[in-house]
Amino acid sequence: MTDVPGHGSPEEAVFIGVGELPSGRYPNRPFMGDLVNVAVAAVRDAGLTIPDIDTILLIPCLHSPTDQADLVFSRVVEELGLHGRAKSSYMVHSGGSTSDNTIRDAAGLIATGRARNVLVLQAEKWGSAPVKDMIDMLTANGIPREWEKQTGLSFNAVGALIQLRYMHASGSTPEDMASVCVALREWARLNPNAMYKNKALTVEQVMASKMITDPLHALECPMLADGAVGLVMTSADNARRLGKDRWVRVAGSGGCVSHYSIGQETDLAVLGWEKASVEAYEEAGWGPEDADLAEVYDSYAAVLTSGLEGLGLAPKGEAARMFAAGDFSPGGRLPVNTNGGLLSAGHTGVGGGTALLAEGVRQLLGKAGPDRQIAGAERAVCGGSGGTYMDSQVLLLEGTGR
Repeated sequence: MTDVPGHGSPEEAVFIGVGELPSGRYPNRPFMGDLVNVAVAAVRDAGLTIPDIDTILLIPCLHSPTDQADLVFSRVVEELGLHGRAKSSYMVHSGGSTSDNTIRDAAGLIATGRARNVLVLQAEKWGSAPVKDMIDMLTANGIPREWEKQTGLSFNAVGALIQLRYMHASGSTPEDMASVCVALREWARLNPNAMYKNKALTVEQVMASKMITDPLHALECPMLADGAVGLVMTSADNARRLGKDRWVRVAGSGGCVSHYSIGQETDLAVLGWEKASVEAYEEAGWGPEDADLAEVYDSYAAVLTSGLEGLGLAPKGEAARMFAAGDFSPGGRLPVNTNGGLLSAGHTGVGGGTALLAEGVRQLLGKAGPDRQIAGAERAVCGGSGGTYMDSQVLLLEGTGR
């Protein structure tokens, strides 16, 4: 087996392009059309043309088995005119952590010379799909059929259990938890692609919204959205040949699969973030104190607060209060989920984690736009979680160049 070249080598895999379509409800945007359009946007941003792509890695969709089958059977290759040219097109799937695992695959293919230019693609139609179908799917997938499904457990109930445990362990108030949603909305209002870019939010509005699953109010639950993201990766050597002045590398990577059944998770206020982060920081050679921003999975407030604490970006038990104090809002101590996250940019299914990763890459490439670009950003902590928060996956990104 060929050894993967180390960090800083000419063969090291790097990000050079990112594309994204607005998230929300867009029933007139066809699924395959979104994939093609976001592919073109990402490839153009990378300074390449579609024929330069030799490998496509696909993030799965959950709105339609038929559209999912088209991805598996390489329809995207044909739609992009790459049939007969592409070496490979395949899908990786681990739920909300899929993007992290896909990037590891892409990096290995590039570093070992099995791919030159890799296009990572994601699209989802959760916002336009029949609501009943999506509810049925979200009350079945990932919930153990033998035991937990029979109790009526659903994803909102799982989120509520995590939030209850986190609040008990940390002493955080309902208002503290609501402030997480408010901070993310502040970021979303700076993002032209966010679902809620035009709607302000207050703690009072969150607390007054309908109770869905105690302690979660309606405005603490993610809104299902359509969306699409594309990322282009190549080697550092190719980036130089293309005349790039800046690209983004993966400095460190770590993961922990903690459970399948939520009843087997030993501490819902912790999950697997700390174990995953130790591995990633050791590989990168830097720690949480060196991060300029963080993009961490946030389908519910407590998923994000426990993630920030496990990643060392907040003291244990303090993340929700730090949100309430404005530490993670625009202008705060550490920018967190600068696209608005799943709770305000929109929950695009498996693509929610992909959108956060894309935002980290965009920030380090200096392409986030005048309203939310973090000045001088060099290092980003990105984290994804799949299924019923079965795993915690960490990618540490660094902006670099010539």
